[in-house]
Amino acid sequence: MIAVILPVRSLLAAIFVMMAGAGFLSTLIGLRLERGGSGTMVIGLVAASYFAGLVAGALRAGKVVRSVGHIRAFAAFVALLSASTLTYALFQHPALWAALRLVDGMCVAGVFICVESWLNERADAAARGTILAWYMVALYSGQALGQLILRSGTSAPQIPFELASILISLAIIPVCLTRAAAPPLEDAASLPLKRLFEASPLGVAGAGITGLLLGAFYGLAAIYARRIGLSLSDTATFMTTVILGGVALQWPLGRLSDRYDRRQVIIGGFALTLVVSIALALEPDGALLLALGFAFGGLSFALYPLSVAHANDRLAPSERVTASAQLVLIYSVGAALGPVGAAAVMTGAGAGGLFIFIALAAGVLLGFGLWRLVASEAVPGEAQQDFQILPRTTPTAALLDPAAPPHDTNR
Repeated sequence: MIAVILPVRSLLAAIFVMMAGAGFLSTLIGLRLERGGSGTMVIGLVAASYFAGLVAGALRAGKVVRSVGHIRAFAAFVALLSASTLTYALFQHPALWAALRLVDGMCVAGVFICVESWLNERADAAARGTILAWYMVALYSGQALGQLILRSGTSAPQIPFELASILISLAIIPVCLTRAAAPPLEDAASLPLKRLFEASPLGVAGAGITGLLLGAFYGLAAIYARRIGLSLSDTATFMTTVILGGVALQWPLGRLSDRYDRRQVIIGGFALTLVVSIALALEPDGALLLALGFAFGGLSFALYPLSVAHANDRLAPSERVTASAQLVLIYSVGAALGPVGAAAVMTGAGAGGLFIFIALAAGVLLGFGLWRLVASEAVPGEAQQDFQILPRTTPTAALLDPAAPPHDTNR
């Protein structure tokens, strides 16, 4: 395993450091906007701007990488992201911050495309699973640890933005100093949405609804936490707990879906997400809040890779990577809409409205999934592909799937 990781250690270090700096900005920005008197709907629109930037970046950043190469593109995206992060500390206006979040999303998508295509080039078929697993460990552990920086802003409000900018800037170093040759950019081709939906209505709906509920959570969870009385430190702990729960439970749920009808596991996951969300909407506190947050993260983070796996079960092997790429975009569009819908519910229902919205979204998919159980036959167990945890980043990540077609690594 060490021999597999060593050639890409600089890329994994870069994504870990960058996510430690950028991964908590959604939480911090929501808190600052609320403290500045912005309404829930405004906060939701600012959060939605970030996910809109991710969609735009996923579609357009590849041209920048092809034009100037991976290292230069990576450095440009990170430098712009670092500058944007410092700008938050200088001026606070919702319209400006929405524009900055749009830029942030585009830059983060560009970074993901650089890293994911580079990792794909360095991985042969036998190594993809290991590299993908370590990539996700670096991504989510950086994001989880970054939440703790929230605690640094009690004495000087600008410090969290400055620390974030420092970490984001440091992410350039391991990539610029790497001796590994930068690869040509390889795109995952798109699959017509009509063909994808005809093959797997539940997979498409699952990806979109998961985007709705996780976009709502990332955009407004900090507002929920503060409005139910959590301190800044407790808010950081809550967010970290949810992310760690998401990392811990994806693999067990995935393995369960390999053994049984995957549709039943997806439906069960959404049903339990609905139940946990209703419990969180009742605004619990203390250990119960953290336990429910851990369960919410574990369930909700697993729903996207489960939906991708179900879609791939119903597609030809040659279509699976392109389908995974398309599902990332469907997820991202849902994530851009989620904060706006959740903000509307929170405006009328208070803090618990966030999880009321999430419960409603989960309920819609639950009903749709139950109908699909009746309307279609199950894929035989022996025909199901093995579950694979996949990041919800850009279409390029689909190329890291061990099921992707082989390619020359040019080592």
